[in-house]
Amino acid sequence: MIGDRTIVLLSLSQFLCWGISYYMIGVFGPAIAADTGWALTLVYSGFSGALVVMGLVSGIVGDMIDKHGGRAVMTTGSGLMAVAFVGLGLSESLLLYDVSWALLGIAMRMTLYEAAFATLARAGGAGARRSISKVTLLGGLSSAAFWPVGDALVASVGWRHALFVYALLALVGMALHWMLPSGNQRDVAAQAEIGAERACRPRIWPAAFLFTVMSTLSAFINSGLSAHMLGIFSGLGLAAGTVVIVSSLRGIGQSLARLWEVAFGGKMSSFRLGVIAAAGLPLAFAIGLAWGGHSLGAAAFALTYGLSIGLFTIVRGVQPLQLFDPSAYGRLSGWMLAPAFFASALAPLLYAGIIESQGSGAALRFSLILAFGTFISAVLISQLYGQEAQ
Repeated sequence: MIGDRTIVLLSLSQFLCWGISYYMIGVFGPAIAADTGWALTLVYSGFSGALVVMGLVSGIVGDMIDKHGGRAVMTTGSGLMAVAFVGLGLSESLLLYDVSWALLGIAMRMTLYEAAFATLARAGGAGARRSISKVTLLGGLSSAAFWPVGDALVASVGWRHALFVYALLALVGMALHWMLPSGNQRDVAAQAEIGAERACRPRIWPAAFLFTVMSTLSAFINSGLSAHMLGIFSGLGLAAGTVVIVSSLRGIGQSLARLWEVAFGGKMSSFRLGVIAAAGLPLAFAIGLAWGGHSLGAAAFALTYGLSIGLFTIVRGVQPLQLFDPSAYGRLSGWMLAPAFFASALAPLLYAGIIESQGSGAALRFSLILAFGTFISAVLISQLYGQEAQ
């Protein structure tokens, strides 16, 4: 049984931890480069390294949550996040800077969505879907809230002291995670549900492979577009002011998709939801290629893309609940999502190369190919396992 208190605590912690960790570099990066004299690519490489570390520790962290519960793991992760921010704020050399980012990568894997989803799966078994959807709602607003907060802090006290403030905020996250239920024992009903379902789970490895492919391709696209959407729109000929307005529709689309899932999507299987989410990606890039140079076409592209990615966050969290034994959710999802973290680290660099050498249109065509691969994977999962895992 997952109580409302657990959902509220995790929602608040996701809002906080995403805002101060994952979205921090977008605001702090230029200030760090200007103050230290380090090249901007070196400054941002710390974040890429953190994503690689997240992939390296993903399976281990998931297994820890299966064994010990989310309270212990996420509380520890918040503490590591505070230490990492202090290390970043004290960095006078690239060595300490990169080591601090590596520590922050471990902390992010122990506190962000994947950890929260595993915590909910451990508590609620296959019935955790609605709780997972609810937790994503507030987290989706973290960038909109913390980008201006971070910008104001950097402008008023400098990037180093701003990171010390973020360390204090990480301790607030630590308190939120400490207030989670201990999770030492599963709910009796959830135990019975898991035991009854084990016999009808599909073969693990084919399902795991398809889920990994789908998650990795969508993560690659999302990471590349997160870093370069503004540049792509500019390359298509949109005016600077229009680019910012249009790009904001992506976040609106994400929030609308998650709100729809919470309100109406519960009756739809995660497999059908996955197909719908995946179908939105090639549609979005087709719109971008055809009409992305016009404001209305670019707006339709950004909104459609945001809707699709917003749903994919939920699909990535809930589909393993139907494919696999929920008692091993953390371990299995951790290993399956590890390539997605590696892809997320590589994507901005590869997209930058494509845009620089071949232009924005080539980046959209490349994305369209990956989007079709994502869609095919989602359809195969639905066709092969949709009925078997219901």
